[in-house]
Amino acid sequence: MTLLSKFDDVHNRLNSLTGAGGRNPFDVVIESINSSTTGIIEGRETLLFGTNNYLGLSQLPAAIEAAREAANSFGVGTTGSRIANGTQSLHRQLERRIADHFGQRDCMVFSTGYQANLGMISTLAGKDDFLFLDGDSHASIYDAAKLGTAQVIRFRHNDPENLHRRLSRIQGEPGGRLVVVEGIYSMTGNVAPIKEFADVARECNAMLLVDEAHSFGVLGETGRGAAEAAGVLDQVDFIVGTFSKSFGTVGGYCVSNHPQLDYVRLQCRPYMFTASLPPEVIAATMATLQEIIDRPELRTQLMDNAARFHAGLNRIGLSTGPQVSPVIAAVLDEVPQAVALWNRLLDLGVYVNLSLPPATPDDRPLLRCSVMASHTAEQIDRAVDIFAEAARDCGLSLTPKD
Repeated sequence: MTLLSKFDDVHNRLNSLTGAGGRNPFDVVIESINSSTTGIIEGRETLLFGTNNYLGLSQLPAAIEAAREAANSFGVGTTGSRIANGTQSLHRQLERRIADHFGQRDCMVFSTGYQANLGMISTLAGKDDFLFLDGDSHASIYDAAKLGTAQVIRFRHNDPENLHRRLSRIQGEPGGRLVVVEGIYSMTGNVAPIKEFADVARECNAMLLVDEAHSFGVLGETGRGAAEAAGVLDQVDFIVGTFSKSFGTVGGYCVSNHPQLDYVRLQCRPYMFTASLPPEVIAATMATLQEIIDRPELRTQLMDNAARFHAGLNRIGLSTGPQVSPVIAAVLDEVPQAVALWNRLLDLGVYVNLSLPPATPDDRPLLRCSVMASHTAEQIDRAVDIFAEAARDCGLSLTPKD
């Protein structure tokens, strides 16, 4: 045994996916970008249905121009963390704008969405506290639990009653309680019952953190996420999100009305010891935030597109989740089926994400698709037709529905 022997199993599993000429699904290269919805992969124009670019803003001309101007004025990097030399006027402007958009007292901006979860959860829930996690939580949430020192208790996915039972079992125990849920779950597209979770948290004297990474810009009257859509934005203690989905850039944030957020900055290691976002990213993010505020019709178009694609996959006989959201998972029974279908889709010009056990919620493989507001009806229908053709080519037995 050597230090690297632990990777032998990874090697073997990867070989099983790429054998007989198959591709490495975790190393697809987009050679160039034509638009938010199409790119060149393996020399072919390919429909992009796996990029999380929900509002299609990664190519926003105003954001590109803002980034160019910021780089000319501030340079291309900060070379320091937020508590050293890494806070520039642009960082404070973005934090103020995000806080104002949410109607919250303050905002912390992180270098990635992963670090936002990692930092906030591990800092808030200390060694004498209890951390309650939805069983289908994102890897960044589980990694935050490992970094922190709180006692971790899992509850069943999207099950407020199960959360209530688990909170009730520690009634009278000292220490704080933090409940963490997601607005839209990244693998399945399931939407959390935020109001019910907020009711349970309030009854059991727990604080609630909602990760709106996949729901910001998607749900709610002004696109602020699942908590706004449920009418309980004022009952959520901390909202965490990312810039790498609807914003179309990169980075993360946390907003809160609690004044102690000022002190979290001085205790949060993933915030304190990481270089801050470069000025061009901050400027581009402010531009896309303004676009989200100014163009609410993007959310309407996004959900219309999601409904069209969801209905199309179900019509050709593929199994998906019951809820319509921009994340739509086509669930397969066996890994070889999923791998073959993913490869054939790429052959035919559609890129989606291949998700395999144990990373999937119920240990079944799935093709994770993400829909954009910028997809045209023709592109959506074409992608559905290609799914049907690829399924036939792979010998999958599907029963089309009327």
